[in-house]
Amino acid sequence: MTQAAPFTEVWRGPFLESVHSGHAVICDASGEIAQAWGDPTCTIMPRSSSKMIQALPLITSGAADKRGLTTQQLAIACASHQGAAIHTDLVATWLETLGLNDDDFRCGPQDPADKDAHEGLIRAHKSPCQIHNNCSGKHAGFLTLTQHLKAGPDYVDPDHPLQRACLEAFETVTQETSPGYGIDGCSAPNYACTLHGMARAMAHFAAAPEGSAEARLHQAMRLHPELVAGETRACTELMRAMDGKVALKTGAEGFFIAILPEQKLGIALKAACGTTRAAECAIAALLVKLGVLDANHPATLKRMNAPIKNWRGIETGILKPAAGLL
Repeated sequence: MTQAAPFTEVWRGPFLESVHSGHAVICDASGEIAQAWGDPTCTIMPRSSSKMIQALPLITSGAADKRGLTTQQLAIACASHQGAAIHTDLVATWLETLGLNDDDFRCGPQDPADKDAHEGLIRAHKSPCQIHNNCSGKHAGFLTLTQHLKAGPDYVDPDHPLQRACLEAFETVTQETSPGYGIDGCSAPNYACTLHGMARAMAHFAAAPEGSAEARLHQAMRLHPELVAGETRACTELMRAMDGKVALKTGAEGFFIAILPEQKLGIALKAACGTTRAAECAIAALLVKLGVLDANHPATLKRMNAPIKNWRGIETGILKPAAGLL
């Protein structure tokens, strides 16, 4: 399996108009491949799907407990939030407890994806701040650990003690030596591994014992799906659809992971074309295949077997998973 496998089909009327392909791996608790599509050995950038790995040192260092971090704070440390008030208020309060402000972030300003927050800034004639960045929760965690380590302010530098701790955590849970990194949208290094390595890491999280750093993070995500992404977003809606039994996290350029604690399984997938709709359809299909997501749930039907409508509301086609994925 060296070529990308068909993931998602786009039909217009009776015609197959487009096919999105990709790679996917399901790993068991031992780290072995239970099932795979495409090339499990392909090198990938997990992007924001690795946020729970980047949050591990926050707990293992003792910083989280010293600061008394809540499950809400742990959840937003793993989030790619959309800048709604529920997100920015939480991060702002966290910053205050650290005695810091927006200028201490290194993630950069970002216009919030949340409609109310976006329009509120326009009405107030204000520009977005770094707190609106979808990664500001992760960076609040970074700042917390930076203070705990008594390290310098440029915490996104790959040679910073915090980033060295993140790399160590990444290589430990993937059980691979990373071939290198790229700089993510939030300016932090994002380390590469194989797709198998990322699925192995997610299975490690799924099988982690109660009270471990891994378990605390995926439990926080499952407890607070609204903080991990936001209303209308796939991570939030699909986690709710599964009654919080599975943790989900998207990443830029068509990446997605799932942590299934009851089954002790981990999933990692990458849409080769980098499109969100392909990755969302594929992760929904695999969760349905594993029996943890209802194929007829409204949140599922927005991403899998989803009708395509034109501007007049006429149904013109359907977005559905390729047969081989099921």
